[in-house]
Amino acid sequence: MTRPNRDKPWIFRTYAGHSTARESNKLYRSNLEKGQTGLSVAFDLPTQTGYDSDHVLAKGEVGKVGVPVAHLGDMRMLFEGIPLVEMNTSMTINACAPWLLALYIAVAEEQGTARAALAGTTQNDIIKEYLSRGTHVFPPAPSMRLTKDVILFTTSEMPKWNPMNVCSYHLQEAGATPVQELAFALSNAIAILDTVLASGEVDHAGFEEVVGRISFFVNAGMRFVTEICKMRAFGELWDEITRERYRVANPKHRLFRYGVQVNSLGLTEQQPENNVYRILLETLAVTLSKRARARAVQLPAWNEALGLPRPWDQQWSLRMQQILAYETDLLEFGDIFDGSTEIAKRVEALKAEAREEIARIDAMGGAIAAVDTSYMKQQLVEANTRRLEAIERGEQVVVGVNRFTGTEPSPLTTGEGSILTVPEHLAVEQVERLKAWREGRDAKAVETALSSLRAAAAEGRNIVEPSIACAKAGVTTGEWGGTLREVFGEYRAPTGVGRAARADVTGLDEVRRDVELVSKTLGRRLKFLVGKPGLDGHSNGAEQIAVRARDAGMEVVYEGIRLTPAEIVNAALEEGVHVVGLSILSGSHVPLVRDVMERMRKEGLDDIPVIVGGIIPPEDAALLKASGVAAVYTPKDYELNRIMADIVKIVGAGTQRAA
Repeated sequence: MTRPNRDKPWIFRTYAGHSTARESNKLYRSNLEKGQTGLSVAFDLPTQTGYDSDHVLAKGEVGKVGVPVAHLGDMRMLFEGIPLVEMNTSMTINACAPWLLALYIAVAEEQGTARAALAGTTQNDIIKEYLSRGTHVFPPAPSMRLTKDVILFTTSEMPKWNPMNVCSYHLQEAGATPVQELAFALSNAIAILDTVLASGEVDHAGFEEVVGRISFFVNAGMRFVTEICKMRAFGELWDEITRERYRVANPKHRLFRYGVQVNSLGLTEQQPENNVYRILLETLAVTLSKRARARAVQLPAWNEALGLPRPWDQQWSLRMQQILAYETDLLEFGDIFDGSTEIAKRVEALKAEAREEIARIDAMGGAIAAVDTSYMKQQLVEANTRRLEAIERGEQVVVGVNRFTGTEPSPLTTGEGSILTVPEHLAVEQVERLKAWREGRDAKAVETALSSLRAAAAEGRNIVEPSIACAKAGVTTGEWGGTLREVFGEYRAPTGVGRAARADVTGLDEVRRDVELVSKTLGRRLKFLVGKPGLDGHSNGAEQIAVRARDAGMEVVYEGIRLTPAEIVNAALEEGVHVVGLSILSGSHVPLVRDVMERMRKEGLDDIPVIVGGIIPPEDAALLKASGVAAVYTPKDYELNRIMADIVKIVGAGTQRAA
């Protein structure tokens, strides 16, 4: 029998969106019918980076990791039949947050809903994009201004809206330790609040309201006792910072409010059914402690290391939340960890280390300075390197990967349709709809709206209202992004991949000897180009490959994310490389690899082997190899030293054939 004062459950979400606005709308409506209580919108990479679906960088990326939204018509279709006045909608959008918020407001007003009635969140944390996720567009200063504009607009106009999630989630995905996750996220929040203060656009009462509207988006890994302590530490540190640093008097405004998606980095391609247990344990870390309980939870699907999850897979994750909230007695008690000496001791240790790291970043000039100098990025790359090396050595056990690897065939991963794929024709249809939209709108109204947007950007006025006018006039995502690129310019974040090789990496001696032998045969140092074609900004894998190749004695060319196939081939030509490695995690591997290889053939580089890494289904791996790719690596290939040995053998075999 349940207690009458049972707490309300958190908001149930699934992170969803793919193919087209119409297909995503069907998925949203289906999930809501299954008991989901909030929406979490995944946008495709062109939308996230301010490009239209027909831009050269959008090739192969349209509808792959989210829904393409190029204009008001797409947003209208995305929420057709869904009353936004009843929704709590989270939108994972950062560089283009003002634009997607503007489109959302425009659709709501078409539905007859005033902007003040809308509830939800724009992620809007640009600093972590420079560090981990890679969908930044503009340099830090104008980007922080756009973040500030959204915060001040929503604080004034949309009392139920959270203008930003400070995201530690993506920091953990990039390899952050619990201390780094605490310190870097809180430093990011400090940078945002300092930007709002420096603007002089709010008095102290208004600033307190801003602080009360900042939320966080966090991650929870497998060490779930530590993760519980991390969440309690987050709450206590946020209260401390807002009270002492910013003199926020109202305890309500100092509350640490957060949503969560639990760790995707640790999901395994091997024995993927085990991921169900991992997801459940990680969920407990953010729900067991009442004082540190998430306000909203979205869970990955068990098979995300294999490909895009199907509706059934998302339903399974939703049911996990519902069983926890409604079948257990979790919500009937106070905080079950209060009074625990072990928990208190661990929380205090995490807080002490996090304070030291925050002070270190403060001394550098704050989070933006720590981005510009590459300090935070380097720390993340190094932490991820240590994590991967521990797995390789067997010091960090991952069941089914480096221990207990014997398995029965899984019936869940076999048969047609075991993972969802996005048909290529949907991208073509999206581009056709985009062209029709451009032809059917009032060109003069578009020109006027863009002119007003440009003036607001150049003059330092708040960008949101002119963006809403652009949305209603029929402006496209690429036109909005292009106009602001003209005013603000673009930015390439530091890679965090140093040039000096480490001598202390274990297991590389034989590989280093082979590198020396092949280099001697080549007449110069073996040179390896690591490329990230397309818009995929998840650079962890590419960074780790580049670091390990450097440590193995190769000369490494790595220029970061978001390169066109033409730019990659040009780099291969100019740098005189011996092997090209392409890292693609967005599902666009087939068209992008095909494009790179066709361009290499035209440039006479078809004798240079190409290897590919990413979340690549077996049938696509076979297709890539049939087209001439020398090797394909997926998340199951965690032994980087073996990959290095393979690369040396592939190059060595090529030199023998040439001889």
